[in-house]
Amino acid sequence: MYETHGTVVGTVITSPVTRSNAAGDEFLSFRMASTVRRRDHATGEWRDASTLYLTVTCRRRLMAGVVQSMAKGDPVIVTGELRTTEYTTRDGIARSDLELSATAIGPDLARCTVVLERAARTGDADAATSATEQVATRSLVA
Repeated sequence: MYETHGTVVGTVITSPVTRSNAAGDEFLSFRMASTVRRRDHATGEWRDASTLYLTVTCRRRLMAGVVQSMAKGDPVIVTGELRTTEYTTRDGIARSDLELSATAIGPDLARCTVVLERAARTGDADAATSATEQVATRSLVA
């Protein structure tokens, strides 16, 4: 009822990995980083400031799309439910991690270009020419 939703713009920093939980449900996870950039008014140069690191998880159809489309190093925009996960390391140290349970993930078109292949829709003859739903080409904008 009182979930915290947010959108984070950043870069995929680990390869997406498919995992399963104790109940046997599959999900995909990867780490992303979002670095604040500020303009130094004295020099006019852009400088990196703090970096936010978080774990992104996704399930079902979104998981299938991410597996086919995203890779380490890709610029992304992720939206979903934010939460803190607390755990204890093997050394007995209490830690916490910020997790974003994604409802939507896409490429950051300000930092890359994509060619999109659309899936066929039921009853749509024009859309039947493309049978896959994936990003076919990724290239960084110069």
